Amino acid sequence: MATTNDLKNGMVLKLEGGELWAVVEFQHVKPGKGGAFVRTKLKNVLSGKVVDKTFNAGVKVDVANVDKREMQYSYKDGDDFVFMDTETYDMVNVPSGTVGTAANYMLENTLATVAFNEGSALYVDLPAAVELTISNTEPGLQGDRSTGGTKPATLETGAEIKVPLFITTGEKVKVDTRSGEYLGRA
Repeated sequence: MATTNDLKNGMVLKLEGGELWAVVEFQHVKPGKGGAFVRTKLKNVLSGKVVDKTFNAGVKVDVANVDKREMQYSYKDGDDFVFMDTETYDMVNVPSGTVGTAANYMLENTLATVAFNEGSALYVDLPAAVELTISNTEPGLQGDRSTGGTKPATLETGAEIKVPLFITTGEKVKVDTRSGEYLGRA
């Protein structure tokens, strides 16, 4: 148990009905009139639903025991992704629903942080940016500039992103894993 004064971004809370919610944002508010409170933005760990919730200051909240481990993506087995623990070399199957959009930026041997609660995987966190190769894009045209338009490009993982017109097939690019945006050449 912890109080609302102990909240931090990334902390996972067990709220009504035993559902797990990750703290995305929090703000302590002390109005001139009335009691202090904590305004939070919570994300459901399993469904991804985001809600705003307000707690009175000092209220006890149940903190879930979350074990974060560095793991290496090995291969895909049907609908599951198989990860290997980098310390114990144990293999763990993680359902594709749990991996979510991270699957768009994972190649074999990609390192990721996998969070577990009571033996089941909650979510997969990738580094903020990864380097991937463009497997297919339309060729640039004469007069293309470094500023201006974008075009669709397919990554080696199969995901599609928007890149500047001067990028060609076979180039390595940096991609933001949170938003799927092109960050630059690698």
